[in-house]
Amino acid sequence: MAVKEFNYRELENLSLSHDLLNMLTKVHEYKGKQELYIATKPEILNKLTDLALIQSTEASNKIEGIATTNGRLKQIVEEKVTPRNRDEEEIAGYRDVLKLIHESYEYINVVPNDILTLHKNLYNYSAKSYKGKFKSGDNVITEKDVDGNERVRFVPAPAYLTPDLVEELCYQYNQAVQKGEIDPLLLIPCFVLDFLSIHPFSDGNGRMSRLLTLLLLYKSGYLVGKYISIELLIEESKQTYYEALQASSVGWIKNEQDYTPFVRYLLGIILRAYEGFSERFEVINNRISTPAERLLLALQKSFEPLSRAELEVILTDISRRTIERALSDLQMENKIEKIGQGRSTRYQLSAQFKS
Repeated sequence: MAVKEFNYRELENLSLSHDLLNMLTKVHEYKGKQELYIATKPEILNKLTDLALIQSTEASNKIEGIATTNGRLKQIVEEKVTPRNRDEEEIAGYRDVLKLIHESYEYINVVPNDILTLHKNLYNYSAKSYKGKFKSGDNVITEKDVDGNERVRFVPAPAYLTPDLVEELCYQYNQAVQKGEIDPLLLIPCFVLDFLSIHPFSDGNGRMSRLLTLLLLYKSGYLVGKYISIELLIEESKQTYYEALQASSVGWIKNEQDYTPFVRYLLGIILRAYEGFSERFEVINNRISTPAERLLLALQKSFEPLSRAELEVILTDISRRTIERALSDLQMENKIEKIGQGRSTRYQLSAQFKS
């Protein structure tokens, strides 16, 4: 077997296509604005942080088929109830690690021991014997087609190589960061792809990869994941996520992988998060518009009808009662219309108002 290398020095010579260069430039610009947002409106950021914590915990677990009811999820994230089944145990564990990364990322190092500790904490409420330990047996990544037929999508590194590969991965990443010659926005997706290709754990690799993505972004000064759920954006584009992973992992064990598809995908997700952060911040900060005007603007920007709960997420600083009043007023003015009823109630611009 070829010796696996993590030669991030080659990224210095990476020829960036126009779209990648454009995305990098935009994210750098948003990072500059980020400091201004954080300094000027901490009360807005607190609301966004609380919401992102719930959305991230739900979405990252949902990708792996782990779920509970919306009411229980919110209570678990807010630590108001104890987990009552395996899914809720894993949701609670993710919540703990996510909070730890949010609050203490400066003190978590990109080294095997700290990664193992995060994995152990992920299963803190579970009796799993493999928590906080690298895999003891080889694993394969499979997928099912629409007919339920299973096929092997990727064969990760064998178990006996895993400790050394993780050690080398962390070493090469830290060396590249210290030299400062490669943009972290290029390095981070490469680290994540390599981590997933090693697939170092018996379970929890996907969730760990998303937690590590946030950790590396925060340590490089990109804090958007605290306020806008990057995990939710990944969950909403899950098919593209898997396709990018697959495209970049071909030939990985022979050092023939092409990082570009996954770099492009993850960079696009980070950019979308910053765009959402900037837009939401500007909307909240713009006190000149009335609640009804801002509600109309939200419906105009949406490609599909929105529920009251979804409008509450977008208009974080407007109370539920005010949103309900604005919805009622706008319906009376025939500017919006209600579709569906009960829990499936949604709102959209009325046909005459669109024209």
